[in-house]
Amino acid sequence: MSDLGMGDPAWIHATLAGARPQAVAALLRYFRNLDAAEEAVQDACLRALKHWPDNGPPRDPVAWLVMVGRNAGIDGVRRQRRLTALPDEAVLSDLEDAEADAAERLDGAHYRDDVLRLMFICCHPDLPPTQQIALALRIVSGLSVKQIARVFLVGESAMEQRITRAKARIAAGAVPFEAPGAVERAERLAAVAAMLYLVFTEGYSAAGESARLCEEAIRLARLLLRLFPAEPELMGLLALMLLQHARAAARFDAQGAVVLLEDQDRRLWNRPLITEGLALIDKAMRHRTPGAYQIQSAIAALHVRAERPQETDWAQIERLYLALERLNPSPVVTLNRAVAVSKVAGPEAALAVVAPLEGRLSGYFYFHGVRGGLLLQLGRRREARAAFDRAIALASTAAEAAHIRMHLDRLEREAAGDAGPA
Repeated sequence: MSDLGMGDPAWIHATLAGARPQAVAALLRYFRNLDAAEEAVQDACLRALKHWPDNGPPRDPVAWLVMVGRNAGIDGVRRQRRLTALPDEAVLSDLEDAEADAAERLDGAHYRDDVLRLMFICCHPDLPPTQQIALALRIVSGLSVKQIARVFLVGESAMEQRITRAKARIAAGAVPFEAPGAVERAERLAAVAAMLYLVFTEGYSAAGESARLCEEAIRLARLLLRLFPAEPELMGLLALMLLQHARAAARFDAQGAVVLLEDQDRRLWNRPLITEGLALIDKAMRHRTPGAYQIQSAIAALHVRAERPQETDWAQIERLYLALERLNPSPVVTLNRAVAVSKVAGPEAALAVVAPLEGRLSGYFYFHGVRGGLLLQLGRRREARAAFDRAIALASTAAEAAHIRMHLDRLEREAAGDAGPA
């Protein structure tokens, strides 16, 4: 990459996003305080934004953030101590020794895969499952509260409260900072896997630098599978990520607009990732213990195995979504099944599947987009326009908004064409 590219603000922001989880994990082990670790990394990121454009990025962004963040955190602690009465000399000596021990603990450690350790800490069973995943998304992946709220289909203030309660629980000392043992890791595996897939999904939903989240989720899933090499659901999870990420180069056009699966140039798909993903799902299926990730990866496999869109086995995809609904009931799963139903039985049948979901998915972008598309196929233009208007109001990325705008423009052209001859 050229020096100009490395000094580009977009590249710097992407680099910071990729380095942040490892830096937080390392500094949490150093400070043993979640808020202190986050604040230290935030301070380091602000300094990076100030200095990197002029000086160029360091060779190791993670190490830079860890060292600068550690120093910033120590300075903050010292400033705070100046505002309080000094303890006895003996206590001061103990504090200095503790600081030296902590520095040695950080500097002498291999913090590259601290993120995996941090995930298991966030997914501690003393925290409710919703708090576990929300906290991990906030701390490990650095997603904003707004992004996490969108993933969970809840309000931003409600999600803020969940994360605050989880952090307060950790700060109170109820959750240890040490890495869990083998038994505890197994018990927390489902929560960690769910968090990883949510991180992947957040990166998958946007173009450009957000792909780093996909790559980080895949990297961590590989580490997780290394810990549990005989776990078929982890094979399914990694296979699902690989098969979806393999289509990344074809999912957006040169202007950043969404390209639907049926319109994608399949020559752009990453064949090595597809080969790896297909091998993993085949290996997982031999265990004959189907789970949600295995079913989803089987659906993704049917898509990538079709050389042309018209060769897609939509009937089998619908059956797999039915199995997924039974195993893991969810309005989003039902919405996905409706798309398969539209391919097999037509838009009218699919609309009947979608209709009962409106109450639960009224704030979900994809619900209104799918419903608008089905209404458009049925020629119900006014209703389709209303659905697309609602979808564009809920769009979270420029690509999503542009895709819906394409449908609205088409409706306007058709309306003008109808009005002319009349």
